[in-house]
Amino acid sequence: MSPAQPKTDDPSFDVARQEAFAERLVGAINDGALLLMISVGHRTGLFDTMAGMGPETSATVAERAGLDERYVREWLGAMTTGRVVEFDAAGDSYHLPAEHAAHLTRAAVPANMAATSQWFAVLGGVEDKIVECFRKGGGVPYSAFGRFHEVMAEESEQTTVVPMLDTLLPVVDGLTDKLTAGIDVLDAGCGRGRALMEMAAAFPKSRFTGYDVSEEALAWAREETARRGLGNLTFALKDVSTSLDDTDAFDLVCTFDSVHDQAAPAAMLAGIARALRPDGTFFMQDIAGHVCPHDNLDHPLGTFIYTISCMHCMTVSLAQEGAGLGAMWGEELAQQMLGEAGFSDVTVRHLPHDEINAYYVARR
Repeated sequence: MSPAQPKTDDPSFDVARQEAFAERLVGAINDGALLLMISVGHRTGLFDTMAGMGPETSATVAERAGLDERYVREWLGAMTTGRVVEFDAAGDSYHLPAEHAAHLTRAAVPANMAATSQWFAVLGGVEDKIVECFRKGGGVPYSAFGRFHEVMAEESEQTTVVPMLDTLLPVVDGLTDKLTAGIDVLDAGCGRGRALMEMAAAFPKSRFTGYDVSEEALAWAREETARRGLGNLTFALKDVSTSLDDTDAFDLVCTFDSVHDQAAPAAMLAGIARALRPDGTFFMQDIAGHVCPHDNLDHPLGTFIYTISCMHCMTVSLAQEGAGLGAMWGEELAQQMLGEAGFSDVTVRHLPHDEINAYYVARR
């Protein structure tokens, strides 16, 4: 692609700056296409198949993956030009370097970036609806997002489930000991409940409850919980932003990236404060960032987070005539809202494994 030269009589127009920006856009177009193909490679298991293999032809790769060779060959073309896969012209063979596989396979969790690439196809599926919202306002409901809970569960596996026992729970002093002895725990906005399952299996003396507004997600969670024989874990259909009516019921309430996309996040936080026992703890994982976009210029995933906010987090809240807080609500506003909800003791931690989230420990 060779962008046309601009037509301008403005002597201050910086042609070098224009050309550099055009090059950046060309790179972005290629990278955007590459992410779609990486998503396909993840969903079809191609990266998992190629990991550890020596150089092989497209026919061999397709056979081992159980896929159609013609499609695999075209996908390998994208992977080759995207510098993901190496191609040997002499042997007409393809190879996935181990250093690349370390970020592209299911075995690489929690470093599997291929799972995250799925968001671009999910968000692209609602683009027409989002454009209409730009023109008329309103929002796009959860039900419009195909595969949302499936992809969210995979994302949760990386940032929440795998590091839960060794990294996340130790953030709260003494929490592991309390869970071992037996306490009551709520995950407000639990989705498919993967985080709860990890805790319920590790701490059989504690009692775990998950609330979510999606019956689809809860049906999956109940089936998986039964399959794993987790008798200390239950789920209930509940809108945690409007009907969290428990009082002094839990020793620990957790939220994992669920506060910012609620219709009424302030009401949810107030409900969590009421639901906690006097010596209870609220453990909140939510997006790391700041209120002002300028302060997010150096955020390693700033553009991604604003995009997923515009095309999911903010719009699902607005679809419920909610606050539309957005994912980049900012740590400053988060701490302010926690204080207004009744939490007088709030600390914030950033963990090396997770560039997307901040971790809040709040007590009344």
